[in-house]
Amino acid sequence: MLKEEHEVAVLGVPHNPDPPTSTVIHIRSETSMPDHVVWSLFNTLFMNSCCLGFIAFTYSVKSRDTKMVGDLTGAQAYASTAKCLNIWSLI
Repeated sequence: MLKEEHEVAVLGVPHNPDPPTSTVIHIRSETSMPDHVVWSLFNTLFMNSCCLGFIAFTYSVKSRDTKMVGDLTGAQAYASTAKCLNIWSLI
């Protein structure tokens, strides 16, 4: 008989009076909110009239960062501003 088998045989089955505990992890569903980064980058590189494309790109990156932090209302506000600036840049 091996030493480990002997220890298990001597100790027996462990008696734990506590019920088993469980861990619950809540994962937020990923909301599909556009941040207009690609559109802003396009306007920055090709149609950068009055630097509106670059400003829109800045707001798009702020929107993406704010969304990653979890502030969805702030991200939506930045995305809305970026969208308006992109529209004005195209016009």
